[in-house]
Amino acid sequence: MTISKKVKDALSNASWVRRMFEEGEELKRIHGDENVYDFSLGNPNLEPPASLKKALKALADHPIPGMHRYMANSGYGDTRRAVADYLKEESGLPFNEKHVVMTVGAAGGLNVVLKSILDEGEEVIVPCPYFMEFKFYIENSGGDIRLVETNGDFSLNLSEIEKAIGKKTKAILINSPNNPTGVVYNQTSVEKLGELLKKKSRELGKTLYLITDEAYRRIVFDHIKLPIAFRYYPHTIRVTSHSKDLALAGERIGYIAVNPLCEEVDELISAIVFANRTLGFVNAPALMQRLVAPLQKNSVEVREYEDKRDFFYRSLTAFGYEVVKPRGAFYLFPKAPIEDDVAFVRELQSKRILTVPGTGFGKPGYFRIAYAVENRVIEAALPGFKEAAEKHRARKG
Repeated sequence: MTISKKVKDALSNASWVRRMFEEGEELKRIHGDENVYDFSLGNPNLEPPASLKKALKALADHPIPGMHRYMANSGYGDTRRAVADYLKEESGLPFNEKHVVMTVGAAGGLNVVLKSILDEGEEVIVPCPYFMEFKFYIENSGGDIRLVETNGDFSLNLSEIEKAIGKKTKAILINSPNNPTGVVYNQTSVEKLGELLKKKSRELGKTLYLITDEAYRRIVFDHIKLPIAFRYYPHTIRVTSHSKDLALAGERIGYIAVNPLCEEVDELISAIVFANRTLGFVNAPALMQRLVAPLQKNSVEVREYEDKRDFFYRSLTAFGYEVVKPRGAFYLFPKAPIEDDVAFVRELQSKRILTVPGTGFGKPGYFRIAYAVENRVIEAALPGFKEAAEKHRARKG
């Protein structure tokens, strides 16, 4: 065998998201981009805010000497201070630059955190449905994923989480707003999760970490406010990126923030900096660090995503699809009208509509729609969604 068995096994279960995206590229080659309705990849269609473009032009016109060289593995001090100041204001906790490490996006950040805390065979609990790459990140660090079911509305099922916590548990990894459902975990559930982790840490006599993937934190709707997990549990590690809020997905810039109330914060940060280097990231992109530093409160025009959600949600429910209304991110996760979600996704594909089966997120029977696309794509795809729903409703009738 020319490649590792572990990678070979992983490839056989590789991301459905990427698989559908790649099949979509072939369809576009055959039929033309305008005739394929691609909802496979969560790729922001909005442009970065004007404030970022202005800052980028200023750096290009007036470059800072040495601005493309190596810096500390944790990132520029000025950038980390800017992030820490934002976190301090947001949470009311005593964040400073030493609690922040700049990373190569949220994916890089999660890999760094998991490498820093996991020993071979330790478990990370993840609510399901979930972003499938989490499994590979955890296994890459020698850990095992332990999936727990969510409630019918995809909210956190705390009793299932409690049953899953055991001697091998090292961390809980939650993602809110959630990919693939768009569901936001409310303050009560996050607060109760913090209480549960405190209790279980005492019972087990060890630290359990709460890792929060908050890549969609600023993409929220209906005027809701996201809970701040730092306030409810001292051993919280936030991992986020500016891929979605500043529409910089291809630039790979994010950060890790460790709760300053975490007892072992200095040792944990040292481990994270070490892992950031030894995993080969070395440091986050220099130019992007300088650009995002003053933009911690900026974002794309979120209302545009909210309008897309409202239009798409109303249309699908009118066609008869069962959908939990998302409160954030840019995903819909309807129930497929037939039991075989893969077959239904293939049926949509025959209409040149690209979605991703729920099987790819650990939840068969559903499918994901990433609606970060132009409005014309949504409008053009609706007849195909309607036709598919009517066909299976007629069969059931």
